[in-house]
Amino acid sequence: MAAQRWRGLESIPNGWGRCVATIGVFDGVHRGHQRLIARTNELAAELGLPSVLLTFTPHPSEVVRPGSHPPLLTTNTRKAELAAHYGVDVVVFIPFTLEFSRLSPEEFVHQALVADLHAAAVVVGENFRFGAKAAGDVSTLIELGRRWGFRAEGVGLLIESDTPISSTYIRSCVEAGDMAAASHALGRPHRLDGVVIRGDQRGRDLGFPTANVRAETFAAVPADGVYAGRIVRIDEWGNTRTDEPSRVTAISVGTNPTFDGRHRSVEAYILDFDADLYGQNLGVEFIHRLRGMVRFDSIGELVVQMADDVEQTRNLLA
Repeated sequence: MAAQRWRGLESIPNGWGRCVATIGVFDGVHRGHQRLIARTNELAAELGLPSVLLTFTPHPSEVVRPGSHPPLLTTNTRKAELAAHYGVDVVVFIPFTLEFSRLSPEEFVHQALVADLHAAAVVVGENFRFGAKAAGDVSTLIELGRRWGFRAEGVGLLIESDTPISSTYIRSCVEAGDMAAASHALGRPHRLDGVVIRGDQRGRDLGFPTANVRAETFAAVPADGVYAGRIVRIDEWGNTRTDEPSRVTAISVGTNPTFDGRHRSVEAYILDFDADLYGQNLGVEFIHRLRGMVRFDSIGELVVQMADDVEQTRNLLA
């Protein structure tokens, strides 16, 4: 069942009662985030209240430090879809403005959690910081909760092999092309959502017609190379379509060095599929990295390698 999605605290309906909330950017909704969501849902069930996930748009880094926007692991729509999958009842997207960033910890809590949401309990990560200049932490939240009548608790980070599972760590895995590590931390393959646009159409001429997927500006695109993965169809609102199966796909990321390409692209060759996808929205899931990007001395060598890439993809995933 889809979670309700609200934009801004002003979208909270009249007569809204109390709730259990969790707060954060939640980019990727990775396994660490899933631990927070599970605890939030657990408390909500105990208290007989709805669970609410508060997140921010755009990414706070871009507002506080313009030009520092990190690559994003999930679109806002995908984030809400994943939150619902893990049991959240409501997702609230708070517009993160310069004015909002200047709220003191007390103002932040009163505005976001007390006055509008009427939170009965709040769950955050143990490294949660909030308010102007990140002055508030979990102990601040607990203290303010006592003042305004809600329970607050911090949940420990998920740490494996001395590495905290975080969005920053997963971005580094994606940037390096380590899709196995990224998938393990996410709890699912990394997915890149975008629209199919017209490319150079060289793939069709070579016998491997590809869908050229244009992702959003700040999307986390894996390192240049060739990958085995899958594609899913996405509807006009950005939600994953459930009326079609995912399809095994060989994916190329890079500039097509054999043809002296200059523009970096994501091209998906969908196995055993031939249909016009121009203008369609796809989700490209990266599962295995097959090889790095290579410049071939001849088109014939490239075609032989592409055939091998497709066969490897089929053997791994079909």
